Amino acid sequence: MIRMMVSAFAVVALIAVTSNMLRARVSSIELSAAAMPPLQELHLMAGVDKLPVQDVEDQSLIYPSATKP
Repeated sequence: MIRMMVSAFAVVALIAVTSNMLRARVSSIELSAAAMPPLQELHLMAGVDKLPVQDVEDQSLIYPSATKP
């Protein structure tokens, strides 16, 4: 009977510790995401609109992907 009580107490303590660890991790992720400025603002700060337009050649017909047998 004592063994079951000790093991039940250990399981409850383990669940409490892991739930507290997960809550702390989620709140730290939310805080770091909230501090990130929007993408449009980052583009304006970096001056992306001043970069020249780059033409990219489509070479998918020159180097076709391998066909499956």
